[in-house]
Amino acid sequence: MKTFIATTAIALCLASGLNAQERTEFRVAWSIYVGWMPWGYLEDSGIMDKWADKYGIDVEIVQINDYVESINQYTAGQFDGVSATNMDTLSIPAGGGVDTTALIVGDYSDGNDAIIVKGDGDLASLAGKPVNLVELSVSHYLLARGLDSVGLSEADLDSVINTSDADMIAAFSTDEVEAVVTWNPLVSTILEDPSAAKLFDSSNIPGEIIDLMVVNTQTLEANPDFGKALTGAWYEVMGLMAAGDEEVLTAMAEASGTDLAGYNAQLASTEMFYDPATAVDFTASAELPATMVSVAEFLFDKGILGEGAPSADFVGVEYPDGSVTGDANNVTFRYDTTYMQMAADGSL
Repeated sequence: MKTFIATTAIALCLASGLNAQERTEFRVAWSIYVGWMPWGYLEDSGIMDKWADKYGIDVEIVQINDYVESINQYTAGQFDGVSATNMDTLSIPAGGGVDTTALIVGDYSDGNDAIIVKGDGDLASLAGKPVNLVELSVSHYLLARGLDSVGLSEADLDSVINTSDADMIAAFSTDEVEAVVTWNPLVSTILEDPSAAKLFDSSNIPGEIIDLMVVNTQTLEANPDFGKALTGAWYEVMGLMAAGDEEVLTAMAEASGTDLAGYNAQLASTEMFYDPATAVDFTASAELPATMVSVAEFLFDKGILGEGAPSADFVGVEYPDGSVTGDANNVTFRYDTTYMQMAADGSL
């Protein structure tokens, strides 16, 4: 994640020079996570092609195995959109100067992200232990929130060891690793180990770890049909999921490396916004700005809100009512309910 800052200038040139024009071909990246499995299904089932054809465009949805790498590639201009959390959107593309819009607010983690330790213990027992996680990701944020709840901080740990999500399961199986922080489906797999015990999860901080589909703002403004096609396809699948379509859910389960029961268990710890009107209400809520201020403060404290950020207010975040937290002269993260509202109104 630390590598993106060095390429920011190049990314900005690419973003401003190539994305702000009318186009017919678009690329979106996603990575494995319970709330993002619909993106893979959209591509494999032909639903994305159907909606893209409706608007006379082509949308390619590409799976990237490494989550942080997918966001780095989006930030560098290689994709027009990417599945990402609110925190990682703020720290990587927005913090790097790439104007980004949250097109779809898909869910919030309600237990899918967890702190797991080997053997017995509680959060206080993490003192003096090394902890493996994807450094500077939502896992790092969850760890900070968990430690704070028992009066500890990262300084009380032995160390934080940066570990790719692709390597997390294998790492936990080694003798050297004592504790990890990660997300589903990795959490479910690790908890199958009889030595694993969950100490804290995102249900303890509901609504703070938000899962999004974000897109380049200039690209969206120049190509509203891109936003319409993505949103229409997404909510068609949301309807199938809400109806409990076992064929659809089984396909997502298998793609994520589990079975239907396992995937349903992960969905149970995810507050999915199947109804676009619910997503609109959440995005327009008074709680969201407060959450984003808290996230910005965490990122600034870790030195990753943006290169040379002078304060936690460095990046401006705009909300559906036009209000802004952070610097109103440096708005690079926007929550826009326009397209979700179209879905709610049946006007896509």
